[in-house]
This record gives sequence, C-alpha cells and structure tokens, in this order.
Amino acid sequence: MIDIAVLTIDGPSGSGKGTIAHTMAKELGWHYLDSGALYRVLAQAAIKHEIGLEQVAELSQLAEQLDVAFIFDAQQLQVMLEGEDVSTLIRSEKAGNAASKVAAIPEVRAALLARQRAFQQAPGLVTDGRDMGTVVFPEAKYKVFLDASAEERAIRRHKQLKEKGIESNLSDLVAEIAERDQRDRQRTVAPLKAADDAIIIDSTQLNIDAVLHRVRTLCSSEKI
Repeated sequence: MIDIAVLTIDGPSGSGKGTIAHTMAKELGWHYLDSGALYRVLAQAAIKHEIGLEQVAELSQLAEQLDVAFIFDAQQLQVMLEGEDVSTLIRSEKAGNAASKVAAIPEVRAALLARQRAFQQAPGLVTDGRDMGTVVFPEAKYKVFLDASAEERAIRRHKQLKEKGIESNLSDLVAEIAERDQRDRQRTVAPLKAADDAIIIDSTQLNIDAVLHRVRTLCSSEKI
C-alpha cells in the first residue's frame, strides 16, 4: 500500500464537494482528482464515437483506452478529451445524467479503477466523487461525506445556470437530482454512501466557508 496521504470527499451531485476538494487541494499543495469528470468524459466520448450507453463491452474498452488529460491550474480544472477542451461540455445536466448511467456499469467502474488510483502521488491527494472513501481509496485516513437536500442542491444548480445565462426549470432540476440520487444510491456496484469512518457534513444550511472550516478542522486535528 502506498504511504501517501489521501483526503476523500464524497457526496451526491450539487453538494459542493468539488469546490471543497479543489480548495483543499490548493491549500495543502496536493494533487487533485475529480473522479466524476472521468465518467462524464467517458459518457461524452461514447456520444462522440456513437457508442450506446447499453453497449457494455464497447464502453469498457473505451474506458480502458480513454484519451483524457486534466490540466489543473490556480483558476480551474481543464479537462481534455482526445486533445479537445471539454471542460464546459461535460458539466451539462445531460452529460451528468449520462455519466450516472455509465457509472452504474460494473465493467466500466473496474476499467477506470486503476486510472483513479494512479492519481495517488506525493505529497498527497484530495479527491471527490461518490465512492472515493468506500471503494477507490478505502484505506484513506481522511474522509468526508458531504450531503445536502435535493431541493437545496437544485437551487444551487439553478443559480449556477442562471449566472451562465442558461435557462432552467427549478422543479425539473429537483426531479432530475432526485432521480440521479436514487440511481447512484441503489446501484449494486459502489453505491453512493458514506464510508463507515467518514465525517458526515450536511451543507444544506451551511455556506462554503462553514464547510471548509469543518474540513480544515479535521485536517488540522489529524496533523496533515
């Protein structure tokens, strides 16, 4: 087992785990893995190569050969698929729903497991996703499960889309998020759940600074 510290931040879509993980990675000077982006990129690659989400063998092969690169700078995470910047494209609701369906396929998860674990490099790794603390990095010492109500997460997403000039329906977002939650929590392989040793934070009534304070407290108490 590699003796390199890992901080995992798991949780459902819209809980704020990406923002928290990104910020902590910068503060600690550690590497960063957005595991959800891998599945979103795979879903986008499937669309690009006209592979149906029900074609398990083809999807698994695509996952093994996925030409993806993450360029992490001080401002944002740039995601490249086959040399093309897909950072914005993979953040759409359509891409998110497709990624959730792809992520429920055991063969696809197995194909991407080694690639995710390869991100564990010195001096440390901060990673966010849905099964980082339970499946990908079960031995990680520092684990957080960040949650929030579906309604609150829909409101946050609606605000983000509005700021980008994208029209959306709040009630539709609530329904989509609830559907994705159910699919992620009930899948047979690597379901969305908190690790037994994770610190659970409900961010429904908390702002980003409050959540960061709790995560920093965890890190400082463990003397990272």
